[in-house]
Amino acid sequence: MMDRIKTILANVDIGGQVRQVEGGDIALEASVKNILSTVFAVVGIVAVMMIVVGGIFYIISQGDAGKIQKAKSTIFYGIIGLVVSLSAFAIVSFVMKGL
Repeated sequence: MMDRIKTILANVDIGGQVRQVEGGDIALEASVKNILSTVFAVVGIVAVMMIVVGGIFYIISQGDAGKIQKAKSTIFYGIIGLVVSLSAFAIVSFVMKGL
């Protein structure tokens, strides 16, 4: 099992590009890893953008209670999204290392 992992890791460049290798399993596993990394990066960026948008809404609310509540909920859900994304990334990384 460890030999297979070493082979997979040896065939993935730092930039995430998969080298040409024999056997489709290695390329498939590396492709799945690249796709998941991209998805988690996009979700993380969207979550941070929502936090920033919520902050902007909070700044321009001008004391209106409804707008302040909307801004706070946007920030809150952005933080929840970031925590979920980081947790999912940690779980997937742990599981992928175990394969």
